[in-house]
Amino acid sequence: MQKLGFGMMRLPMPDPKEQSRVDEAQVCAMVDRFLERGYTYFDTAYMYHGGESENVVRRTLVERHPRERFLLADKMPLFHFRPEDTEEEQAALFQEQLDKCGVTYFDYYLLHSVTAAGYEIARRLRTFEFLAEQKAQGRIRRLGFSFHDKADVLDRILTEHPEVEFVQLQLNYLDWEDERVQSRKCYETVRRHGKQVVVMEPVKGGKLAKLPEEAAAILRQAHPDWSPASWAIRFAAGLEGVVMVLSGMSDMSQLEENTAFMAAPAPLTGEEQALLAQVAELLSALPAVPCTACRYCVDDCPQRIPIPEYFALYNADQPALRQGRPANREAYAGLAGSGGKASDCVVCRRCEELCPQHLPITDWLKRVKSTYEGS
Repeated sequence: MQKLGFGMMRLPMPDPKEQSRVDEAQVCAMVDRFLERGYTYFDTAYMYHGGESENVVRRTLVERHPRERFLLADKMPLFHFRPEDTEEEQAALFQEQLDKCGVTYFDYYLLHSVTAAGYEIARRLRTFEFLAEQKAQGRIRRLGFSFHDKADVLDRILTEHPEVEFVQLQLNYLDWEDERVQSRKCYETVRRHGKQVVVMEPVKGGKLAKLPEEAAAILRQAHPDWSPASWAIRFAAGLEGVVMVLSGMSDMSQLEENTAFMAAPAPLTGEEQALLAQVAELLSALPAVPCTACRYCVDDCPQRIPIPEYFALYNADQPALRQGRPANREAYAGLAGSGGKASDCVVCRRCEELCPQHLPITDWLKRVKSTYEGS
């Protein structure tokens, strides 16, 4: 199968402030084009687009194309369960996902965003055992998990659960040697256990698609016709054992570009990888929030703070601030109109518990507050 997967988490929207409203006419066109070009893998999750992604998958894909034409991946949201929840709630949620997607089985099914804490939830709910039962009944074809923690935690899980067939990892050239994310170490751990790899965040939430000019120039000199995003996706796709690279495509132009160069992606040469290492070093030196805008932090925020939007504005303002220009407080005020301000944070840290990047979100919100609201 082709290595590019369609991540249904950054779909086109009429209004980005309303995540649950998706431009389904455009998604239908994108789904059709994706299939026409020979790609088959679609990835959704219970929480994407305010809980609507699975419904969108049913309406734009499942109800419009024969089941044998595509592969569908979904995920068990361990962070959804409360301490009082039982295995019965888990079984009900799995059935709800099948119903929302309009299918009788998932081709790929994952425990979602596993961390050390999430693994303990899975142990309490016997999630691995439950999903193994679903697989035996034919409701899951291949079983895996997505992972956001350190390599030693990953090694423990794979050692205790050799039945797992694949692991979904955050792999990109910026996080490759990052000790907080440990992309390379986690990748090597998965391969040491002989498991296949599915890649998420190859473009790090779009950060590697829109590079600062100094970084973009380095890559443009080597390949004027390659976009920054294509560099990032080629890096991930060329790794041994990688069977799928997910891309959260937001419009037809992104889909057209990605499906074109991924039709026959050649592994990067040593010289090309060295250029990416140079770009990664340059990007790591910038004072930016390493947020991928996955939005896991938003739904449970008691103050309804639009955290990813604030971080994106803060990052975009950094070049101007370094040149002594004022912060874009007008844009900040516009964002604050749809939710709480950064200063409304009550430091409950629920966002930090859910953040796959393990960011000190409350500390970054203090910087946002200082920048746009004054100290």
